[in-house]
Amino acid sequence: MSILFRTYIRFTLLLLLATLAFGVLSSFAFLYPEIYNHYLPFYQLHPMHVSAALFWIISGATACIIYYKQEAFAQENKKSNAVDIFICLWIATILTIFGFYAFRQFGGREYWEFPPFLCIPLLASWLILMTSYLTSLTKATDRKPLYILMWTTGIAFFLVTFIEQNLWQIPWFRQSLLRDITVQWKANGSMVGAWNQMIYGTSLFIMIKISGDKSIAENKKVLFFYFLSITNLMFNWGHHIYNLPTTSWVRHVSYIISMTEWIFLISIIHGFKSKLEERRKLKHLVSYKFLIAAEFWLYANLVLAIMMSIPAINRYTHGTHITVAHAMGSTIGINTMILLAGIGYMLRVDELPLKQKKAIATGYYITQVSLAVFWAALIAAGMIKGYRNTVLNMSNFQEMMQPVLSALKIFSLAGLGVFAGLLPVIAVYLKAVKNLKPEHNQ
Repeated sequence: MSILFRTYIRFTLLLLLATLAFGVLSSFAFLYPEIYNHYLPFYQLHPMHVSAALFWIISGATACIIYYKQEAFAQENKKSNAVDIFICLWIATILTIFGFYAFRQFGGREYWEFPPFLCIPLLASWLILMTSYLTSLTKATDRKPLYILMWTTGIAFFLVTFIEQNLWQIPWFRQSLLRDITVQWKANGSMVGAWNQMIYGTSLFIMIKISGDKSIAENKKVLFFYFLSITNLMFNWGHHIYNLPTTSWVRHVSYIISMTEWIFLISIIHGFKSKLEERRKLKHLVSYKFLIAAEFWLYANLVLAIMMSIPAINRYTHGTHITVAHAMGSTIGINTMILLAGIGYMLRVDELPLKQKKAIATGYYITQVSLAVFWAALIAAGMIKGYRNTVLNMSNFQEMMQPVLSALKIFSLAGLGVFAGLLPVIAVYLKAVKNLKPEHNQ
């Protein structure tokens, strides 16, 4: 693989490291503002954490697609100028964004809190990537496998939701607060579905490679679940706007659709596990472990998402730390675990020396335990806040938050544990990048 693509993998892994570091710092800055406000205040650290997480997920997904599409499309591994341009422009824009953050220059909207003009190079780089991908797709000899459909869907819908997310820059959308908020929350909800398509497609490709069973991506059952996931992508954003004065049928439709959330991937992983031979499992144990971790967090977050999607419960949970638990469980527990499986398979980490594999295994178990405490503490904080705000009708914010802060202290310490667990994994992966080979040679 090219030096530039290796740089992209390293940059992507460093984004994960930045996500964890900024997350830990921002949690302590929230708890102890008197210490952090002079140097790294919460209002500066939080957008840095959110943007790092956002770009880690998207960059990790695109890195896997760029790498694996050569074999998926049965094409030779040729140098692509378009991909190189995408990588250079994408990395340069993200670094510029963090440069603005460093000087406390903000703008934009939720999740995209940098100066809005920087969306122009992001959009340009995505169009370049999309053009390169679709050019390769048109030359592919076999376009049937489900992971190809998922990659294509994810790339296309990300473009649509990214444009939709920036509609607020048109004055007509800003003239109505209700219209502005509705479009923003809808776009952000659908965008999650777009990158999930890319990430889940990669997980499906990896499961086929590990198991050697192509039927996982070609039977009628998974095709049905694919269309179910597409429906989720387009309509499950409805539960994001329960608190807005929308018509009742929007709430009812989105509630029903939300009940199907993630069933698609759970079904595929379950089928993958049942067919996997012990020999193949041991050969790719690192990737297998991360996929199984993703399955566990899929189940956990599915239960939480279903509960949050019930309007009577959403009234208490919306805007509390339970929403954060849902987001963090998805970002770290599901997406990050799948991306670490995909990148780990790419870097052939199962062929590394025993010492390095033990470091990954130790970090893996520390991460899972810490993440469980982290997730539970957020749910506890949300329940306490929701009860005191909605049931007790407390108007004094400081009084309402006093017991919540105790749960958040546990959450911050657990976040430090997640950072400590993933740090050796990232370190080993960074060292392994130099051994990266074309997918055809694996």
